[in-house]
Amino acid sequence: MADVPEGWEARGKPQTLFRRFSFERYGDTRDFLDAVAALSEESGLHPHNINFASTYVNITLESGESGELGEAELGFAKRINTLYPRPEG
Repeated sequence: MADVPEGWEARGKPQTLFRRFSFERYGDTRDFLDAVAALSEESGLHPHNINFASTYVNITLESGESGELGEAELGFAKRINTLYPRPEG
């Protein structure tokens, strides 16, 4: 398996990728969710599970048919990372 993208963790068998994204306010959370939805529609890839509250989003990505995380899942996770605003500083 290739390297797990920054901030994500590989879990279980079959493998999944998990990451929690934290935000300062609900508007930022909502903007991120909308961006992930647009990316999913564009790419044809969809998270296995998303749950959220006002200031966080948890995303789980499932492995492909092989039960191992492949380039599609890892690439999708990397693309999701690009949607996450970095704090300025």
